[in-house]
Amino acid sequence: MTFLSALYRLSAAVAVCGLITGSGAKAEVSGAAPAKPCEPSFSKSGPDAEAYGAGRNYPLGTIADRTKQDYMVATFSNFDRLLPAHVVNPPDAPSSLARACDSGGWRYEFEGERRTIDQYLARHPTTGLLIVRDSTILFERYQYGRRDTDRLLSNSMVKTMVAMLVGIAIKEGKIRSINDLAQDYVPEMKGSAYGQTSLRALLTMSAGIEFSERYDGTDDAFAFSRDLRRSDLPNAANLLRRYSTRAAPPETKFAYAGSQTETLGLVLMAATGKRLADYLSEKIWKPMGAEDEASWTVDGHNQEQAFCCLAARLRDYARFGLLLARNGGGVIPESWVIEATTAPEGSFRAPRVATPFYGYGYQTWIMPAKRRMFAMLGTNGQAIFVDPASKLVLVHTAVRLKPRQDPAARELTALWFGLVRELGVSAAR
Repeated sequence: MTFLSALYRLSAAVAVCGLITGSGAKAEVSGAAPAKPCEPSFSKSGPDAEAYGAGRNYPLGTIADRTKQDYMVATFSNFDRLLPAHVVNPPDAPSSLARACDSGGWRYEFEGERRTIDQYLARHPTTGLLIVRDSTILFERYQYGRRDTDRLLSNSMVKTMVAMLVGIAIKEGKIRSINDLAQDYVPEMKGSAYGQTSLRALLTMSAGIEFSERYDGTDDAFAFSRDLRRSDLPNAANLLRRYSTRAAPPETKFAYAGSQTETLGLVLMAATGKRLADYLSEKIWKPMGAEDEASWTVDGHNQEQAFCCLAARLRDYARFGLLLARNGGGVIPESWVIEATTAPEGSFRAPRVATPFYGYGYQTWIMPAKRRMFAMLGTNGQAIFVDPASKLVLVHTAVRLKPRQDPAARELTALWFGLVRELGVSAAR
């Protein structure tokens, strides 16, 4: 299994004082407390802007161009113009978010240097960065000509939303138990390896079925995603039959694979009788008070790709993060959110066991911290970090050239823990 290979080096390189367990080095933020309301700030430029297509006003190509540097900015903010998508409808009126921004002068420490958010943004191809604490936006900035009305691509961050929908479906009695098998809900999967896997194993990425996800254009993930888009090939339930070798017993070994999330999506659609976009709209997007619709890419058979490719405004990603920071906020069952964002100590899913840095919950990355903190991560730099204790959320979208790029990932994590140290601790007092 090869996933997050660059992030794995976080174990040795991220230095966070008193927050990451097992680390004794510093990563702190300093600066004046936010003092006055402000609006989002925008820049038409960004690191290597010309290489990213600034001179051509960040052109939008075709789906084949999506990973070419000079097309990435437009691709990652207009994905529903490249592929068919279902709409996730918002409520009639959004929930309010206050503003109390400063200049973003907080500092954090990385690789022996004290740096500011401005320095971070000058070094890394971030399209949007938003920091919110308990419904108050503290910082919101966009680069490469992106606007706060753009719907920016989630990549795998949407996996956590799928897990939350499973919890809601259980509460509603549409799914009986996570001990059930996928084939109990999806007859087309009967007898297949994924069909004979429990929802618990799928939620925890421990199905044990061989499925390569290296992001090199030759792996199973690439072939599966490519073939899903074709209407002349079998649908997702039948494409999943290709993968039939169980290399490890279920629930014994963490092995990240989008095919497991795709199976959960099929279970949700069968159990609820609804499209994923509609179920997300009804159960999460509207209740949390989203300000705009989202889009969710569909495959060649008009089904959402459960493992990827929601697109939404940064503030709506922040609202979702706040929902989880509040343990579901009455929208998602509290016990489910806590269970989904926790990895039992000493288990194969624990931080520094599942990977050298992160642990894994239910489709959610668990941080090695002294208190519960977790993250939603997507390739090329997409991330939502959540600290429930202080209701602090960071949303980050980017156009990193490599699916997993180091040291950018390490520096973002150092920035996050620095913010938690200053803003989180002060908020919790």
